[in-house]
Amino acid sequence: MAERLPPNQRLVTNWPVLQYGSVPKVDLDDWDFRIFGLVEEPQALDWPGILALPQVEVQVDIHCVTGWSRFDNVFTGVAVADLLDRAKPLPEARFALIHAEQGFTTNLPLADLLEPHVLLTHSHDGRPLAPEHGWPLRLLVPHLYFWKSAKWVRGIELLPEDRAGFWEDNGYHMRGDPWREERFRDDW
Repeated sequence: MAERLPPNQRLVTNWPVLQYGSVPKVDLDDWDFRIFGLVEEPQALDWPGILALPQVEVQVDIHCVTGWSRFDNVFTGVAVADLLDRAKPLPEARFALIHAEQGFTTNLPLADLLEPHVLLTHSHDGRPLAPEHGWPLRLLVPHLYFWKSAKWVRGIELLPEDRAGFWEDNGYHMRGDPWREERFRDDW
């Protein structure tokens, strides 16, 4: 277990619900997802378009900045690397700003989004995500603290430079590696 549990984390079997604000009400008839910014071919997909893409399943551990970890989660969704390949990032694209419902954002280096286990996920352990866990679509970046796995994702904007998102503007680390305990920003 020591090789799977980052420092100062505790193992849980439930999936705690943490968020700022309310759970958004989503109408799939009006819902869309976009990839834009520094790309050759901007992408816009509706819900049936997301489901029509090749679906992959990953089994991963997740780690929350508040100190809990949950092992052996099975997520189903679309590989972000495949979506970005369709959009054809420009050479100067090095970072991404993830856009979610209610104006929330989080930042990531483009290299983190290209990891093979990073998904736009709609299902957990064989069932659709619960609304409080990000239904209809959540980013999954399991190698970083779970706030980077933004709930209710609506878009990925590719950028030349890093730009802090909501939690990063409020003191959370710009990257969030649980093995390095990158919980809070050290440049304030």
